[in-house]
Amino acid sequence: AETEAAEEGEAAGSGEAAEHEEVPDEYTCPITHELMTDPVLATDGHTYERTAIERWLQRRATSPKSGLALESTMLFPNHILRRIILEWKEMR
Repeated sequence: AETEAAEEGEAAGSGEAAEHEEVPDEYTCPITHELMTDPVLATDGHTYERTAIERWLQRRATSPKSGLALESTMLFPNHILRRIILEWKEMR
């Protein structure tokens, strides 16, 4: 019975929330607070998940982090961070 209870406890703890807690902050989007899969750099110098920042920019032209006006709404792929996140995911 103890083994079954331990297995059930492990199964309950292996959900998405447990995985989310292990994600380093620098790999998460400041808007969604989720692991980024397509990180892009905005002109505020911060990296966001592409779909999240695109939705943000449809409504306003300000930085999600500072609230200040952005010089431009151009987004630039953050290839280095994307590669680092992919390598981190493979090591897990």
